[in-house]
Amino acid sequence: MKKNLFLIKPTVKLKEEYLSFYKEWLDSGEDMIPWVIEKDPTNFEEMIQFLHNNEKGINLPNGWVPDSTYWMINENNKLIGVVNIRHQLTDLLLRSGGHIGYGIRPTERKKGFATALLSLSIEKSQQLGLTKILVVCDESNIGSAKTIINNGGVIDKDFVEEDGTIVKRYWIEL
Repeated sequence: MKKNLFLIKPTVKLKEEYLSFYKEWLDSGEDMIPWVIEKDPTNFEEMIQFLHNNEKGINLPNGWVPDSTYWMINENNKLIGVVNIRHQLTDLLLRSGGHIGYGIRPTERKKGFATALLSLSIEKSQQLGLTKILVVCDESNIGSAKTIINNGGVIDKDFVEEDGTIVKRYWIEL
């Protein structure tokens, strides 16, 4: 695993770095994954508070579960990726969302960072008391499938979404 990578809780101290990460993703035109990076950072302090509230289960929309968001940074505080860990699964998350959603900034892909991010996320999942986690990806996302398998993912039954997208489901024992 890559050294000098750390998971930290979102902080206003890294506002400029996060905004750079966010702009890079926006400019790429790609879907923002995990979902938390879709949150508009215009009011940065409010966005950070929203993420901290989600972790504590404060003001969650109906049907949501508490989740923890972490930023993966290097020793220079460059934001490489983001992970969102759901503390439990609803029926929907069991089918096609899983416990962990993660994404690597577009310019840092294919460098081994996703494998490192998922590995660090597994450690955080253990700290949350989880003993088995579900991680999913679209069938077309070969890189993510390899990342999950490299972190101990064992394939389970696929789920087909209404639009026909096949979701590959993997369980990782902690």
